[in-house]
Amino acid sequence: MSLLVALVAVGVVVLVLLISSIRTVDQAHVAVVTLFGKYRRVLNPGLNLIIPIFERINSRVPVQNQTSRLQFSAITGDQAAVHFTSTIIFTVSDHSPETVQLVAFKFINENSFHMAMTSAVEASVREFVSTKKQAEVLGLRSEIVSHAKSTLDEQLASWGYTLVDLTVNDITFDAEVMASMSRVVAAKNAQSAAEFEGQALLITRTKEAEANGAAIRIAAQNEAEAARLRGEGLAQFRMELAKGLSESAQTLTDHGVDPGLLAFTMWTETIRESAKEGDGNVIFLDGSVEGMQSSLRHLQGLTQVGKE
Repeated sequence: MSLLVALVAVGVVVLVLLISSIRTVDQAHVAVVTLFGKYRRVLNPGLNLIIPIFERINSRVPVQNQTSRLQFSAITGDQAAVHFTSTIIFTVSDHSPETVQLVAFKFINENSFHMAMTSAVEASVREFVSTKKQAEVLGLRSEIVSHAKSTLDEQLASWGYTLVDLTVNDITFDAEVMASMSRVVAAKNAQSAAEFEGQALLITRTKEAEANGAAIRIAAQNEAEAARLRGEGLAQFRMELAKGLSESAQTLTDHGVDPGLLAFTMWTETIRESAKEGDGNVIFLDGSVEGMQSSLRHLQGLTQVGKE
């Protein structure tokens, strides 16, 4: 009976020890095992065995990406306070026992690690912002991130981590500074608007002046061309008229008729047409024989000029 009890007791102890030696590690984690408080080894995800009583899991280290949100302030070169909100994505550099041991024992707890990381980012940003003026900071977001990354990469590597990404989500100033910056921007916008309106008005008036000048120039050219064509037409008419009169006078001479008859006929036709087409106008003509003879002499002189 006593032997049976002893076997049962031994079985219970073995079972307890076996159960206490079984440990499971979640996916995307590794477990750090210590022996009497000293680093012993690393357990990978899944089912693992440890030495009961002597070994224990000191901590579990996540090996997937982790995110931390940071808030801090910096002072610009012209003594303006700038408030930053940033997000850091980081992960354990690798799963080697050396790296996991470094991550597990570098800081006393997770809060200490986050405090050190925040201080590193803040120091890097402060160093950069201190050389800039407040009006420049808002436009240098990418430069601030690049400078902070260059510093944080090296710092995290010494702690066993790798920086995946760093973003600056928000950059703000104190309310008084933001109000003054808004007034400056509004004044600059008003100035730019006035300049653009002035330039637009200048362009409009210049184009109107050019259009008016072009219209005047075209009208003058058209008038000059019309006058030239009228002159050419009148000269052509007179040339043809003189040619016709000369030919008619020559025909009369060839047939033994005094060319003065042509002038007399033209004179009488002119009087007839004036009387026929007149609209109440009065034309005074010298109807005496002397007047007619004088007019014929002038007409004969014209025909002589046409012959020459």
